[in-house]
Amino acid sequence: MKELRIIYMGTPEFAVPSLQILVENGYNVVAVITAPDRPKGRGQKLTTSPVKDYAVSQNIPVLQPTNLKNSEFIEELRSYNANLQIVVAFRMLPEVVWNMPEIGTFNLHASLLPQYRGAAPINWAIINGEKETGVTTFFLKHQIDTGNIIFQEREPIEDDDTVGSLYERLMDLGAKLVLRTVQSIQTGDYPQIAQDESVEIKHAPKIFKETCQIDWSKSSEEIYNFIRGLSPYPAAWTTIAGKNFKIFGAKKTEFKTVGTKPGDFETDNRSYLHVQTGGSPLAITDLQMEGKKRMDIESFLRGNTL
Repeated sequence: MKELRIIYMGTPEFAVPSLQILVENGYNVVAVITAPDRPKGRGQKLTTSPVKDYAVSQNIPVLQPTNLKNSEFIEELRSYNANLQIVVAFRMLPEVVWNMPEIGTFNLHASLLPQYRGAAPINWAIINGEKETGVTTFFLKHQIDTGNIIFQEREPIEDDDTVGSLYERLMDLGAKLVLRTVQSIQTGDYPQIAQDESVEIKHAPKIFKETCQIDWSKSSEEIYNFIRGLSPYPAAWTTIAGKNFKIFGAKKTEFKTVGTKPGDFETDNRSYLHVQTGGSPLAITDLQMEGKKRMDIESFLRGNTL
C-alpha cells in the first residue's frame, strides 16, 4: 500500500463532498488550493470559497494563489512533497503544477468523457436532451479533458431534471468516485484507458449571458430542455411585453397555437402564460421579472398584468 500525500484543488460547493469523503476516510490531505477570497454582494464583503471553509474547519493548510505560475507559489507547493494531486471544479493548471507529483494529477469531470469536454458539462447534457450522463476521473495532460480515464459512473437524466437537481446527484456520485479512485491508486491497481477519439464528440463550452437567450423559433422540446439546462443558474431569459424575464420552469400545454409567430404569448392574467414556439406552445411555470424576486406563474400574475 502506497503512503499518499494529497494536495486537493477545488473551489465551489461541488468540490466539497469529494474533499470531505477523503478526510473522513483518513486520507492525508496535506494542503488545499482554492480561489482567492472575493468581494461579494452590496457591501462587497470578502467571501471565502466553500472548499476553503471546509478545509479551515479541518485545520488543513489553504493556499490561494492568484497566479498558478508564480515562482513563490510553485516553491510552496513543492514544499508539501505531495505524490498525488486531485482537481475538482478548479481552473486550468499549468504543466509545472499538474506534472509535479510522482503519481500525477487526476480530475473529476461531470460527464462521461470524451463527451462534454469543457466548462459546463451538466448544462449542455440537459440542453442537448441527453438521457444519461455521469462522472469521470482521469489523469491530466496537455489538452483539456483529454487524459487517460481511470473510472466512470453513469447517471440517468430524468425528463424533469434541471441543472440544480442533476448537479446535486453528480456531486455525491463524484465524491464516491474520487474515493474509489484514490483507494485504487493507493493499492497500485487502477486502469488508464485512452479516450476514444474516433467518436463524434459533443463539447460543453462556458456559458455566457448571450448563450442563455431563448430562441422561440426552436421546437417546444428544444426550448423545454434549454430552460431546464440553465435552471436555476445562470437561467434562460427572454423579453415579454417589453420586459426582461428569467425563465426557470416551463411545461408542455394542450393548446395548439398562440398568436401567429414564435414568441407571441397569451395569458388570462390569473393562472397561465403560454408562449408560442416553433412547434406547440409552452406554459411558463416559474419566472423572475427584472428587479423582482422569483415566483411561480400564479403568484406573479396576481401582482402583475401582462
